Amino acid sequence: MELVDKSMSNATQRLMNNATQSGMDNATERTQSVLQDGYDLPVYGLDTGWFLYIHVPALCCIFVSLFCASAVIIASFRSQTRPFFSWMRSERFVVYLSMCDALFNLTHSMDHLQMVITKDHVYPVELCEFYSYFLALFSSAQFLVTNVAAFKAFGLIYLQKEFGLGKYDWKLLLYTFGIPFMLSACAALLGYYGPTGSYCHFDAVKGAVANIFFTTVPMTAVLVANIVLYVLTWWKIHTESKRIKTMLGNEAQTVRASHRAAKMMSLFVTAFFVQWWALGIAIVWYKFAVIPKEYLTITVIITNLGGVVNGVVYIIIKRRRDRHGNKSFKSPRHSLKDFGNNHRKVDVSVIDTKM
Repeated sequence: MELVDKSMSNATQRLMNNATQSGMDNATERTQSVLQDGYDLPVYGLDTGWFLYIHVPALCCIFVSLFCASAVIIASFRSQTRPFFSWMRSERFVVYLSMCDALFNLTHSMDHLQMVITKDHVYPVELCEFYSYFLALFSSAQFLVTNVAAFKAFGLIYLQKEFGLGKYDWKLLLYTFGIPFMLSACAALLGYYGPTGSYCHFDAVKGAVANIFFTTVPMTAVLVANIVLYVLTWWKIHTESKRIKTMLGNEAQTVRASHRAAKMMSLFVTAFFVQWWALGIAIVWYKFAVIPKEYLTITVIITNLGGVVNGVVYIIIKRRRDRHGNKSFKSPRHSLKDFGNNHRKVDVSVIDTKM
């Protein structure tokens, strides 16, 4: 009798184990079948009460940033009497970055505002893809503009060359807007855009892998490149600044002019770090652990203040321009090659008037 009971018990246990395993397999299959795209994921923060702590600060920062970016664009054009492409390059860079900020903020305000009103993902999917495309386009353009600024400062100081941007800045515009335009179009056509849970960008399900190659890797590469170029540029400026004391007349003037131009370009790299450092940390953090909701809010606030940061850069550039006046237009044309340095091929008059 005991043997019969034991056999029945073992059989019952096996049946229960098989049923449990079958149930788990079915649940896994259902989960996999349900998560077709980002719309199958819950809206971030609704279940924890953190929803408004993400979107309200984001909207406040976005509108402040949009106001500052618009003010910089208007002030830049009102303060100039010359054609746009005859402005100093630092002044043109401010306008390019402010335009990216303004368009980025305008688009981003729409998806955040819609989510706050509906407390749901952005519908229809075509509208979310539309937002995603322009968010990716303008944020990527910002990264590349600052990358050009870092490379120009590096080339001017470390490589001792002045790299042109082409007539009407066509080289700059092709690099900073042409590449993001093509990549964003490819991502849109392949269906990688959609809801992330907090806003519209790369779909949290369909575009998770694509996000690594379209966003994480390029952004990390630009960030590292900017850091390296920034450090090398300032190290060279620091070492050359000591030599200026031993130089005479026009030679010292030329070196100071190149340093001033490189520092102008470095301002944009500094602004890039201020705006995107929190997001850079969040991207790495997310790969290894869950990001605390408090840090996510901090990231949202800092990342959406680009217009304010570039507004500060505009004020610095304007003050420096007003302080130096039009001395650069009256400066004689000299290069360090004239003073026996055969490696430097930078024209001081070009630096001051075009940089």
